[in-house]
Amino acid sequence: MKTRQPRALKKPSISAASAEPIVAGGKSGPAPLPRKLVAEVFSRLAAANPEPRPELDYHNPFTLLVAVVLSAQATDRSVNIATAPLFAAADSPEAMLRLGEERVRGFIRTIGLFNTKARNVVALSRILVERHGGEVPREREALEVLPGVGRKTASVVLNVAFGVPTIAVDTHIFRVANRLPLVVATTPDKVQAGLEATVPEAYLHDAHHWLILFGRYVCKARRPECPTCPLADLCRYPAKTVALPPSPAAAI
Repeated sequence: MKTRQPRALKKPSISAASAEPIVAGGKSGPAPLPRKLVAEVFSRLAAANPEPRPELDYHNPFTLLVAVVLSAQATDRSVNIATAPLFAAADSPEAMLRLGEERVRGFIRTIGLFNTKARNVVALSRILVERHGGEVPREREALEVLPGVGRKTASVVLNVAFGVPTIAVDTHIFRVANRLPLVVATTPDKVQAGLEATVPEAYLHDAHHWLILFGRYVCKARRPECPTCPLADLCRYPAKTVALPPSPAAAI
């Protein structure tokens, strides 16, 4: 049965410049929201989307892992288009090895960095077969040594495939966390640690999904949808987008 998974995470580190409230005119931005308001943030996100779903297509932990590796510096849509025929041909490490690097490359040619990604997918498949009996490991350390897998990719797999309450920080989550702000930090690892220490336990498992979807569709990088944002009254972002006045033509 097809399930859907969040957009995967770019490998390069995220600078403080990606989150405007941290630096405003050279001065510190707003202090993080108190825990009571953090709980209110996630209460509202949960009410609006009780069962958040990732946006990458996958069938099992292995195809989830491959999809997240492929999604670095690529859109979920482009990855889903490429992986539909790829996973029909190979949805296990053994089958991916039988395909081989050249055929995998052919399936994912429309995705950025496809040469490197094809090499990584085949290499990680070989490691899974030789060292893990063809299974995706449940330990962060074992995941992070796989080719093409870093901390963020490992966090997605742990959260979605195995239910571990961890938060994978991509550019969307980094921006949202610093804008509201839920935490004020200059690196993804620090944002992850801050969120995992701050988000109430009841919301921790789904927090990754809520934040990434909120950042993707509401709290956008260039022009956040502040006038219709369900968190606008809680948010301390100093440069909120204001609603445009109605056009005179609209009244005619």
